[in-house]
Amino acid sequence: MKKLLLASTATAVMATAAYADSHANSVTLGVIVGFTGPIESLAPAMADGAEMAMAEVTESGNLLGGMSVTSVRADSTCIDSAAAQAAAERLITADGVDGIVGADCSGVTTSILSNVAVPNGMVMVSPSATSPALSSIEDSGLFFRTAPSDARQGQVMTDVIMDRGISEVAVTYTNNDYGQGLADSFAAAFEAAGGTVTLVSAHEDGRADYSAEVGSLASAGGDALVVAGYVDQGGSGIVQSALDSGAFDTFVFPDGMVSQALTDNFGTDIDGSFGQHPGTDSEGAEIYHGMAEAAGFDGTSPFSKESYDAAALIMLAMQAAGSTAPGDYAAHIMDVANAPGEPIQPGELGRALELLAAGEEIDYQGASAVELIGPGESAGNYREISIEGGEIVTARYR
Repeated sequence: MKKLLLASTATAVMATAAYADSHANSVTLGVIVGFTGPIESLAPAMADGAEMAMAEVTESGNLLGGMSVTSVRADSTCIDSAAAQAAAERLITADGVDGIVGADCSGVTTSILSNVAVPNGMVMVSPSATSPALSSIEDSGLFFRTAPSDARQGQVMTDVIMDRGISEVAVTYTNNDYGQGLADSFAAAFEAAGGTVTLVSAHEDGRADYSAEVGSLASAGGDALVVAGYVDQGGSGIVQSALDSGAFDTFVFPDGMVSQALTDNFGTDIDGSFGQHPGTDSEGAEIYHGMAEAAGFDGTSPFSKESYDAAALIMLAMQAAGSTAPGDYAAHIMDVANAPGEPIQPGELGRALELLAAGEEIDYQGASAVELIGPGESAGNYREISIEGGEIVTARYR
């Protein structure tokens, strides 16, 4: 038995040495978002954004003496926690990632963080998990996010609705951590502002018929229907049923509903509806839009900018720490994200790495005007949108 144990130990040491040697000049980052599932229309631009940052750093040759950065994609599904955990475990054990961009949806992010990332000491920077519960989760200092909490979105949505003269709404939400967290946050903020919420009702994704849910919402009444759901799933089913029955003709769309798929689905039928998603009109956002267009993807897609920033923060923190080990660089993410230091915009990652290597400080602003607040989450900016002529247009930024 002792000989077997010695042999196993030797094998493990050799494997570890081989792994370290193969990663000596490269960094591997996992990108885990819902390539299938209820926000699959958003996932490609999110992954493209993260990988554009990696390509920029690789091309600069400035990361820790010339390390290249490669991406490994994994499917979170957005809703299946078991599948998401298995995918994250593969990223860590089989692919040997040094950090994770993701996950996307709040429920699977919580599962991966608690059951995979924390036990394995792995850093996660989510571009889109917005549940308020993630602000207080036990994360051992390993979890960060570049999208603001829905505690903030609830207040912003209240302001958006009130500014349009609407004081009575019904609310439907997808029955998960994201939906309930946003619905609760919004209802509290809206009623505190003097508005009336006639009904807050959950809906399940994947159903063929939402007439019963819409019937209850219509009976409760309201001048608009807040749809805190997913555009590629039940959220669109709710909207279609409401339009078919004439129950509502004005909808409020939070971030999970805002994408090209929304207007592809409904066109001018939802003209006059409106909503919001994380976004900014900063200098960095404009630069990023041009970079994304040149790279052949839509940089205005929700959470694409936040994905670029999530990947950038991981790599910049590695440079600041002088190490690719998550336990070393996690503590530097807040430092590179905030003042003081030289402001850094998209396209300037190579310069940022040079500054850090020289012992200088940086203030990474990036594509989404990043400012991280404790515990490691974004202060947040929002793009208010309207549906006009069957298209999503910018109303203002908040």
